[in-house]
Amino acid sequence: MKIDKNCDDYCYYQARINIRKYRKMRGITAQELADKSELSHQFIRSLEAIKIVKRPRLDTLFRISKALDIELKQLFDDIDDEYKI
Repeated sequence: MKIDKNCDDYCYYQARINIRKYRKMRGITAQELADKSELSHQFIRSLEAIKIVKRPRLDTLFRISKALDIELKQLFDDIDDEYKI
């Protein structure tokens, strides 16, 4: 799935791809990320399921970034080619 950078949802797409990227880099499961961020496992899974359009709130993204031990702005970094869907 490719989303145009000019699309309103692109920043959410970026964040969702980067959440999965950093989660995998940390070697933690979706359940562990859910526990650390105090969100449900189902929410994390649906967030990472790119086919489902999700627009998480900024405070939710902040909780996830803290759980991943990264800065919030890193969720909006350019997407590495190997992680593009």
